[in-house]
Amino acid sequence: MQPIPESELFINSRGAVYHLNLRPEELAPVVLTVGDPDRVTKVSQHFDTIEHRLQHREFVSHTGRIGRKRITVVSTGIGTDNIDIVLNELDALVNIDFTTRTLKKEFTHLTIIRIGTSGSLQKDIPADSFVASTHGLGIDNLLNFYRNEPAPDETELLQSFATQTQLHQRLAQPYLSAASPTLLRHFTSGFHHGITVTCPGFYGPQGRVLRLGLAQPDLIDRLTAFSYGPHRITNFEMETAGIYGLGKLLGHSCLSLSAIVANRISKEFSKDGDATIGRLIRETLAIVEGL
Repeated sequence: MQPIPESELFINSRGAVYHLNLRPEELAPVVLTVGDPDRVTKVSQHFDTIEHRLQHREFVSHTGRIGRKRITVVSTGIGTDNIDIVLNELDALVNIDFTTRTLKKEFTHLTIIRIGTSGSLQKDIPADSFVASTHGLGIDNLLNFYRNEPAPDETELLQSFATQTQLHQRLAQPYLSAASPTLLRHFTSGFHHGITVTCPGFYGPQGRVLRLGLAQPDLIDRLTAFSYGPHRITNFEMETAGIYGLGKLLGHSCLSLSAIVANRISKEFSKDGDATIGRLIRETLAIVEGL
């Protein structure tokens, strides 16, 4: 087996993967991702012990324990470009031998759960509620750079999405991946379930108008109206589809949880978004500890 060249996998002087600045022994088998670097401490403050605190650029990582469960929380920053870095480097930490730069003979399976914020696209999913994403539907193009064969049910969903939304291929070639069903079944009580659309930006790609006009001004209405059997689009944000897509290809179990801070249909905004994300963090940790 040929070693992976230094130009393809950067390992720094302390033996850590470049962007995350983590060594293999500093990563736990359960990984919680948050967008905001400041949110890492809001998660790790609930740990019983903290073994490692590391930072490089926007990537802050704390590894510790709640009871006997070892957990790493890492900030990703915003967008699927950062998710591409984080998911690939998390996988490299457990599935590539950093000494020989070769793939390990037996692959390690990570549990990866996103704790983030999002905007609701359904009137009955109000601000300050929670969504567990059954699928991540990307209109950001990340997964199109990888070899990816959608499952038949995913292909059917995508075809229906393209037909109903008429999203122009000049903007995106959508992709779709499902959540880990094993993880999703633990997050039912108190969680809305549905498809999360992942956008490549916060303003125009999410239908916001400041000074620039939109190529598809009715995109939000089309997303809200979409349905296919029991499926509907509940919310959109900027990371979930990348996590689900890369997680599936790399063989990890992934789930995205969102605190709804805005309802784009009713134009409602959370009265206390920090309190809502705090509740989601506590509930997630309580469930993760029992997994």
